[in-house]
Amino acid sequence: MLRNNVFQGVDLQCQLNNRAHRTDEMEMERLVVRRGQPFSLLLQFKDAPPQPPDHQLALVLQMGKKGEVVVRVSGSRAAPGNWWFSEKVAQSEVLLNVHSPADAPVGLYSLTVLLLSDEGHIIEKTTPQTFYLLYNPWCAADTVYMWDEGLLQEYVLNENGTLYQDSWDQIKSLPWNFGQFEKGVVDICFKVLDNSPSALKNSEMDINKRADPIYVSRTITAMVNSNDDRGILSGRWDGNYSDGVPPTRWTGSVPILRRWSEGGTKSVRYGQCWVFSAVACTILRCLGIPTRCITNYSSAHDTDGNINVDFLLNEKLEIISEGRKDSIWNYHCWVESWMRREDLPKGYDGWQVLDPTPQERSDGVFCCGPCPVRAVKEGDIGMKYDAPFVFSEVNADVIYWFVHSNGKRTQTSLDSSTVGRNISTKSAHGEDREDITAEYKYPEGSMKEREVYAKAGKRVTKKNEGPSQLQLSLKHVQAVYGTDFDVVVEVQNVGGEDASAQLTVTSNVVTYNSLHRGECQRKTAELTVPAQRVHKEVIRLLYDHYGACVSDHHLIRVTALLQSSGSQNMLLKEVNIPLKMPKLHVKMTGEAVVSRKLTAIISFNNPLPVTLQRGVFTVEGSGLTEEEAIPHLEPIAPGQHVAVKFTFKPSRAGLRKLLVDFDSDRLRDVKGEATIIVRKKRF
Repeated sequence: MLRNNVFQGVDLQCQLNNRAHRTDEMEMERLVVRRGQPFSLLLQFKDAPPQPPDHQLALVLQMGKKGEVVVRVSGSRAAPGNWWFSEKVAQSEVLLNVHSPADAPVGLYSLTVLLLSDEGHIIEKTTPQTFYLLYNPWCAADTVYMWDEGLLQEYVLNENGTLYQDSWDQIKSLPWNFGQFEKGVVDICFKVLDNSPSALKNSEMDINKRADPIYVSRTITAMVNSNDDRGILSGRWDGNYSDGVPPTRWTGSVPILRRWSEGGTKSVRYGQCWVFSAVACTILRCLGIPTRCITNYSSAHDTDGNINVDFLLNEKLEIISEGRKDSIWNYHCWVESWMRREDLPKGYDGWQVLDPTPQERSDGVFCCGPCPVRAVKEGDIGMKYDAPFVFSEVNADVIYWFVHSNGKRTQTSLDSSTVGRNISTKSAHGEDREDITAEYKYPEGSMKEREVYAKAGKRVTKKNEGPSQLQLSLKHVQAVYGTDFDVVVEVQNVGGEDASAQLTVTSNVVTYNSLHRGECQRKTAELTVPAQRVHKEVIRLLYDHYGACVSDHHLIRVTALLQSSGSQNMLLKEVNIPLKMPKLHVKMTGEAVVSRKLTAIISFNNPLPVTLQRGVFTVEGSGLTEEEAIPHLEPIAPGQHVAVKFTFKPSRAGLRKLLVDFDSDRLRDVKGEATIIVRKKRF
């Protein structure tokens, strides 16, 4: 008769397993493993282990707060899709190699080892131990499998990212700390899934569906915004952020995730598209799904599904709203995740568009994707999910209509090449930007592009013939925030006779997603342009005019309308001018070693002709320091140089980035960064 209490304990061998499963940056005290790859457990006995056939070992796994899902692990090689384990006996220990299927649900598992009699009765069982199971893009049988180690290093393991902003012809990079391996982030990521409407309604069904990255990624796009659920971020675009954090202040995902979790799943205020996409990237990389952030310049928001963006302008060149209106965002950010699409016909595997910014509802919820990038390029808008909307974002035509005082509309211009420009992501092979426009669309104006439009059922609209004798263009140099600068409007007469026309030029402060914040200047002129000559009008934009109302995105839109005398024919041109911002300078003093103090000196000069008040520096860095604010209480005069010191202790070795932000009453979104190589502590 076997006596009770034969078990001494279970060693999950966290350090050994986590290194083998590439999760050692995430945890070393808890077991975090990837599906489809075996991991080992060391079962310790007080005496010699009981031997079969009289006694057998068994494993039981449970998922869910109430153990809704129970998995019994076979002690011999199981059929594909089932868990199983093998054992090796050595004196008072048994080494168990546990094999998980490559399609197992991801999540938090509770593991119990049972000692069974030859009749299958439970003699004794161990105290339950918990571990996390993640997706495994290194496993060929996993639906998120990616074959290139270099790509996996970037799209799963890299915590330091780059987002892209401003305009298609003046692209600005924004460093971002994804921080998917920071302490406690994996817990928060699964907490996000646990708080989804599906999980709260039917936990067992939700857990089983977590085997599918299509389901999980779509759930994440819905949960990153808070429009329908207990989501992470509230979006706001009106410039009033007094009851929260301005979207431009964030430099990483981890402070946002922690605020959401520690605040009882109350949404964090505030986010905009790049923040939504970056937080989604953090969660998806943490779960093991290869993911990258995408910026689409001149991104269309088509509200009526006609794959056109229609703008109605009145005689003051103001956009007229007739119900929900289309718009062109200076840029828009989403993510792509890598996975097989076994729910679609062959050929749609690979990168999938996922957009967590709440723009339009999909199946009644503010979410978008996953939509195959290949479906967008080929015009296959019937493919799940939300292909027509994504197709419009990169391919819509832009049509401007002039609405006269009598209500009559005149089409002033049609542009089929503006939308979807310089679609960008960080390269997997360095810090450079990679242009992936060709993955979304064929070259503008090519025969293949026209075929794709027809395939997508696009309504072809002919361009209204404007004053062909006159041509209109806008030119400007790079504008620096805080200075005055010129915009040159050129009217060229390509005909053989003199031509008369009226030119109206306006400048407006706008947000990156085309919300108007106020008109800065307006100029109207009656012109007579000699044949084969060019007339130039110079518009000087003054800081005194735009400084008081400029948005957090530091963007000026100049619109020019040219109307031929005695004719209804018109030409309209617009240009968005991003104002170049100053940078923070970050200098490190001392040697970067784990757990040893390191000091950063952060400095900058006030570039504005006004005094700055209520300054605050915010710093953070994965493996370096948690988010911390450093107030600068003294006023900063025009041209004044300021410097602050910040001391911290790095927590993890390797290549790290310290990100810094400065905000004040009149100047926001000033960024800086320092790349730091942290060495392991010498003993």
